[in-house]
Amino acid sequence: MSVAIPENMEEIIMKQAMLKEHGEDVTTDDLVKQSVLDALQAFIDQELDGHYDEVSWDQEQLVVHDLDHGEIARIKPQHASFIVDFKDNAQLVLTKLEEVARKTIGSR
Repeated sequence: MSVAIPENMEEIIMKQAMLKEHGEDVTTDDLVKQSVLDALQAFIDQELDGHYDEVSWDQEQLVVHDLDHGEIARIKPQHASFIVDFKDNAQLVLTKLEEVARKTIGSR
């Protein structure tokens, strides 16, 4: 995964501070949400050896769409939201997302 994607709350806080230095005021929750989406996108891209499928948010769920914009996967958080899950155990969230990417792409 790219070093630009925070993998734990410590890295989220560091990225938030860096962005603030550059005049961007972003909430912790927004950074977590973006990091979760970016992580799944990176895992999907890795499985496909390129950027073909697109990951997006649908309320509290992540959705993976193929090139034809067809939905191929919908991922729900373990608890109320991925933000809660990430704050509770970021490594578990990343592991789950990596498994989902592998299964989603491997089943095609």
